[in-house]
Amino acid sequence: MELWLAITLIVVALAAGVAIGFFAARQYMMKYLKDNPPVNEQMLRMMMAQMGRKPSEKQVKQMMNQMNKMQK
Repeated sequence: MELWLAITLIVVALAAGVAIGFFAARQYMMKYLKDNPPVNEQMLRMMMAQMGRKPSEKQVKQMMNQMNKMQK
């Protein structure tokens, strides 16, 4: 009976550790992406310039708004 209890506790502890680890990692990544967005206006201008376009401020703002909408 003691062996069964030990195995059950190990399985429960492992499941709890996996769940806590998953949610902690998820929370960390959400905070990281909020603090350091993957693309900002300066990067967008640089990418468009590399494609041979000179973007206007209106175009940059529109693209940033679209990217922010898709993120949420």
